[in-house]
Amino acid sequence: MSSVGLRRDMEILEVLAGHGDHRDVDGFGVSWIAQRLDREKSQVSRALRALEVEGMVERDPLTRRYRLGWRLFALAARTQQSRLVQVSAPFLQRLATVFDEDTHLCILRGDMVLTLASMPSSRAYHRVWEGISVPVIMAAAGRSLLADWDKEQVGTLLRAALPTGLDSAVSDEKRWMADLAHVRSHGYAVTAIELDDSAAGVSAPVRDHRGLIAGAISVSVTRTPGESRLREMGGIVAETARQLSAALGLPPGGPGGPPGTSRGYPGSRFSAEEEPAPARDHGDPADDRNRW
Repeated sequence: MSSVGLRRDMEILEVLAGHGDHRDVDGFGVSWIAQRLDREKSQVSRALRALEVEGMVERDPLTRRYRLGWRLFALAARTQQSRLVQVSAPFLQRLATVFDEDTHLCILRGDMVLTLASMPSSRAYHRVWEGISVPVIMAAAGRSLLADWDKEQVGTLLRAALPTGLDSAVSDEKRWMADLAHVRSHGYAVTAIELDDSAAGVSAPVRDHRGLIAGAISVSVTRTPGESRLREMGGIVAETARQLSAALGLPPGGPGGPPGTSRGYPGSRFSAEEEPAPARDHGDPADDRNRW
């Protein structure tokens, strides 16, 4: 394809990208696109058919209007994930060094949690999680990934997926709701881990430039931790997640900024007196490596 042909195809794709709102849902007709670009209708029609074959656009069989195709969205998703992994690497490494615990970057895929990247501790044995998906209710990062869901959405998911008759943190819907409240008010969650021999998991949501949760940082805590250590680890993980969010383009003062001042909540693992204060600015987590 010549550079001129490529540029013309790109112009068509830019028109199909539209305004990014409800006006674009039904797509655009060939005549409208040709008029918008001041090009011959037959030329635009041929270009659209070629783009459709490659999955770059798709045509509604009823309205005959065109929209952006599945391949563009697939490429965009892969690019976003690739950048997320690349940008997160030094942040994961810092936490793995500070705590000497395995640290992970996770994303939500439907009702599953996928681990995109891991940074190992100094231990000789490590459970391999990269590329592995587990049910969101079983994952330490699940609470952080669902932090923006409303109560009804979460309740529907939990009632469909939670096991019954088990004395387990996973099977306790009230605990789940309390943990989500803790993420919203303090920026992190501390949960029991049901999938390996870790004593607990500490996670915090990571947001993209729009303020949407793009993933979560999760630390597998293998050494039996005290409550105060878990609270301090939570603050450091939350601060690191905010720094990573800023690196991804989250504006200052956007969602996921310094937590509110809510004190305690029903079902929390911490009482109102023990509830940690809003996470302070911990700076570089590497400065705290000698605490553990």
